[in-house]
Amino acid sequence: MTLAIATLPLLERRTLAESAYAHLRDLLASGRVAPGEKLSLRDLSEALGVSVMPVREAVSRLTADGALEVAPNRAVRVPVMNCRQFRELADVRAGIEGWAASLAATTRSAAQLEDIAAAEAALRAAPGASDLGHAVQLNRDFHFAIYGAAGLPILVDVIGGLWLKAGPVINLDLRHSRDRLTTGHALRCHAAALAAIRLGDAEAARAAIAEDITRAADFIIDKGGLPAG
Repeated sequence: MTLAIATLPLLERRTLAESAYAHLRDLLASGRVAPGEKLSLRDLSEALGVSVMPVREAVSRLTADGALEVAPNRAVRVPVMNCRQFRELADVRAGIEGWAASLAATTRSAAQLEDIAAAEAALRAAPGASDLGHAVQLNRDFHFAIYGAAGLPILVDVIGGLWLKAGPVINLDLRHSRDRLTTGHALRCHAAALAAIRLGDAEAARAAIAEDITRAADFIIDKGGLPAG
């Protein structure tokens, strides 16, 4: 057997593992699994149509990312975040994502501004109460349209990692506050961010995104659903 043929299965496994990792990242960031929820490797592999091996590799990477945890009995679950940890995460997000928005205000192209405006309009028009999953996706589209316009791919990767940790908590709350994305402060902050980016006002863009993140965190913590810590 030649070396090239011998390495084909390994390349296939890597491709499947990368695909499984991407799908599981999206599962977590979009909040479709709740804090404390256990994940079965077998169920995940069946849902993705792959063997357990690439799923296990993906779960190992997500555990290293801090997005999943493995209990002593080898059960895999979404971490449970306490109030202190969630506040710390929100503060970090407000700083980093606010900075990304400030960069976008001064570096965005005309096409990128159109994408941000289209994402903001789509979220504003979303029927949040009837299709929460769609509204959550539109919210992510809006934020990452801004972050992508900052022109720093590594920064977008860092923010993606933060959303991995925040997604289960934020979107668990959205299931109980179904209109929060499409009414109230979220829409006002999004509109303010768009206006600032359109005008090239870096500080106003930073403040709008930071306020969006901070006020959402305040709402979640004030509800008392997170364990003390």
